[in-house]
Parts: sequence; C-alpha cells; structure tokens
Amino acid sequence: MSASSFIGQLPHSSSGMSHSEWVLDSSASHHISPDSSSFTFVSPLSSIPVMAADGTPMPLAGVGSVVTPHLSLPNVYLIPKLKLNIASVGQICDSGDYLVMFSGSFCCVQDLQSHKLIGTGRRENELYILDELKVSVAAVAAATTTVDLSSFRLSLSSSSFYLWHSRLGHVSSSRLRFLASTGALGNLKTCDIFYCSGCKLAKFSALPFNRSISISSSPFDLIHFDV
Repeated sequence: MSASSFIGQLPHSSSGMSHSEWVLDSSASHHISPDSSSFTFVSPLSSIPVMAADGTPMPLAGVGSVVTPHLSLPNVYLIPKLKLNIASVGQICDSGDYLVMFSGSFCCVQDLQSHKLIGTGRRENELYILDELKVSVAAVAAATTTVDLSSFRLSLSSSSFYLWHSRLGHVSSSRLRFLASTGALGNLKTCDIFYCSGCKLAKFSALPFNRSISISSSPFDLIHFDV
C-alpha cells in the first residue's frame, strides 16, 4: 500500500489458499480481507489510497470488524481485489499489549497483561497461517458504525467556514457567524456544520455496545455480572 497503508509482495504459494485462512504478515501495515461475508459491518472509507508493493492499485470498499468462530480482528480493510486474508503484525501490536512470536514451525500471539495465548498458527512453506486469533474488537468498532469520522480529515477541499470551526475548537455555528460578520475572519462565506463528526461525538453520553458474538443454547450457559 502507499503512504497510508502497504501490502507486501506475497509468495506464489499463496494462490491456492482457502478463503477462510489468514496469513500473519509483518510487512503489511493493516489487516486486509476480500471476504465481505466475514465482516460484522463495513463502514465506507474510500479516501485512503491503497497500493500493492508492485504499484498495483487496490480499490478499498471500506473498513470494519471481522468476527468468525476462530478469529476476531478490528479495523480490517475490505479490498475485494485481493486473493487472501492478511493479518498485520504491526496492527496487532498497536491494538493492545501483545507479543507476537515466530519459530521455524509455528507462531503465536500473547497478551502480556493476562499472560494468555490469544493466537496460534502454523508455518506452511514460506507463510505463517493463523489457526486462531482473538484480538478484542473493542468499542472503537461500535463508534465506527454510528459516527462518520471522515469529516475529521481536513483538506484543501474543506470549506473555509469548517476550517475556522475546527481551528477555534469546534465553536458553535452561531458564534462563528458572529465573528465572520465582524470581519475578524476575513471574507468568510458561512455554511452549515451539521456534518461535523467531532461535534456529534462530543454530544454522546455513551457509545453503543458492540455486537455480541456470545450465544447460549440453554439457561445459565452465560452469566453476565459486574464486579
């Protein structure tokens, strides 16, 4: 991928892999998958450039959380043009206090806080294939489903009114219009700022709970309590 994200060059042996298998890759900057059916949700995120190591462009369909019986990963890029699933070592380490270890025949991921093994895998030819990996999907996934964070990214195409709104600490539109009327902000054309994600997020008293993946088949199989 480009400056924002990168896909390393994969061995030719990866072409015959199953769509459900995930490769643990230290050269990829993000988790990526072409399988939309494994995502619990997909939020559009087309503004990030994605490029393979050989310069091939990779259209990005969105980002979301992948949850299967053997794997859970947050912030996964959905790229339909890919041929296999890739779990980024760097993104795993950034998502928690995790240790990723490799040997000549297997790999594993350990949570350094609980000392529990949260992921295991095996080596096949040149690749490390995950058998299981459970990285906490966390509340950030729920926030992505309900709030569009794209308006946090300021660019040359952003309106001057919105730029001043952000520079002044997300000041209210009425106060910003008053400042514009005094000429303090120059020749500023006013507009609406209802689409500002920062203002929406600041008004939340609590984020929604993420989607549960625990299902009980009989009473008292699952017990929820607050210590």
